[in-house]
Amino acid sequence: MSGHDVLVLGGAGVDTTVYVPELPLPYRDTYQVPPVTDRIGNTGAGVALGCHALGLGVAFADLIGDDPQGALIRHALRDLDCRWGPAEAGTRRSVLLVGPDGRRTSFYDAKATPGELMPRQLYADVRPRHVHLSIMDFCRHLIPEFDGVPLSTDLHDWDGAAGYQKDFAYGCDLVFLSAAALPDPPAVMRDLIARGRARTVVCTRGADGCLVLTRDEVLVGGGAGEARVPEGEVLFREGEVRAFPAAPLPGPVADSNGAGDAFVSGFLYGSLRGEPLERCVRLGAVAGAHACTVTGTHESPITEPLLLARAAG
Repeated sequence: MSGHDVLVLGGAGVDTTVYVPELPLPYRDTYQVPPVTDRIGNTGAGVALGCHALGLGVAFADLIGDDPQGALIRHALRDLDCRWGPAEAGTRRSVLLVGPDGRRTSFYDAKATPGELMPRQLYADVRPRHVHLSIMDFCRHLIPEFDGVPLSTDLHDWDGAAGYQKDFAYGCDLVFLSAAALPDPPAVMRDLIARGRARTVVCTRGADGCLVLTRDEVLVGGGAGEARVPEGEVLFREGEVRAFPAAPLPGPVADSNGAGDAFVSGFLYGSLRGEPLERCVRLGAVAGAHACTVTGTHESPITEPLLLARAAG
């Protein structure tokens, strides 16, 4: 099937959002809170909905449960080309505590079933320009499936050492991750370039913007003109990890949930439009800033006209 810019694999769930008076939340038997809501959530759904709002052709495949949460997901993604397989343990869920400043604490129930795999028939007829893999265990085996198609992933708050994320970290061409749990983000970014497939690594830092490293900014041994460098050794130029600022918020902070997924969507939009790296970062930053000013996780992604207008400002 043609006409798809992006195939997103895995990562839809339901977020139960609770707005609390402060974080961390001191112990108390009862808190009175604003209405508690169930919304479409999780990373794959966010990237898919964000790319769709930007006018990209999106296909989405995932495993969800035959339960009320699965029905909510089907309804929320009804305008996308979706392919669903059964999740034996039910639909993934998160409970999000959101403070007045928009920061959140997430309690994630992965509903994981050991040995569960994404059936090939869910995506075999899609011929996308780009594939985005959520870090679901049942997506791990898909990395070799897309020979010649650029792959991206988001490692989220990886600490740079945990084994679960490594197949995705070293197997994708474009790697996003957060600095939240990294003691030395530039070192981890260099390692991903040196030991993996990544051509570009983007490390988001919230209000501090992001760091970017590309393979073009790395000298790899054994290449033409680098005869003094042993085969396979990697040298790094000074200042090769570039820092980019965050985009200004277009309004008051409402909820930071989904900002990272919005950043990925904006970045992919720029990349698939052939924009230079700096422009892709700008588009991602503007999309992420927008997400911080709307309630909910993925219900109001930025549209293409609004993204372009704000990115030009």
